[in-house]
Amino acid sequence: MKGVFGLLLLVSPSLLAAQGGGPDTPAPLVVRCESGEMERVFCPMDVSRGVQMVRQLSTRDCIRETSWGVEGDAIWVSEGCRAEFARRGSSSRVSRRVVRCESKGRYESCPVVLRGAPVRLLRQQSVLPCREGRSWGYDRNEIWVSRGCQGQFEVGAEDGSGFVDVPRRVVCESKGGLRRECGVSVTRRVTLVEQLSSAACREGDSWGWDRFGIWVDKGCRAEFSAD
Repeated sequence: MKGVFGLLLLVSPSLLAAQGGGPDTPAPLVVRCESGEMERVFCPMDVSRGVQMVRQLSTRDCIRETSWGVEGDAIWVSEGCRAEFARRGSSSRVSRRVVRCESKGRYESCPVVLRGAPVRLLRQQSVLPCREGRSWGYDRNEIWVSRGCQGQFEVGAEDGSGFVDVPRRVVCESKGGLRRECGVSVTRRVTLVEQLSSAACREGDSWGWDRFGIWVDKGCRAEFSAD
């Protein structure tokens, strides 16, 4: 299939402030590259130090060597992948590798190249709970979901260094006074950031957590930080 070349998006503040395009203009730190449904798009970029995806913009998953990669002096995207990419070592922003996987009540497999990387639940998007080992999990080259679990999953580093060490914000709401579970992988702790309800949110009474996520009850609605 014939490829096409995409446009560069310079989002580094120093580059946005620069004028002109002379030979001393630094190479862009971040490049946006976007593919349509079936086309493969090439976006010129300095790839000498390696490239990492820093933000996925599409609903279609962007998976390295499947829907994006590096070839020559450019990155390429295909199969509807739209994302922003940065040179390795760039501190322009925190990077998470996120895959969305959804079950409509049945078992669903979402292919992803893991190469031994760990996976955790970043954000539950369904009313039905996402619980690791019961309604979601991962194997060598897939993340799987079942029983109506729909979520965003974070893929850790392939070198064993783990996940992005930044707390995740989760809004969890008890509606009609009923208990609700909001799935998110918890390593250390959960703290209440902001109560959104008139009903009190008291830890151990109307909200709590375990390693699988956060629960709320008795009308508690709040934003939490999971770490």
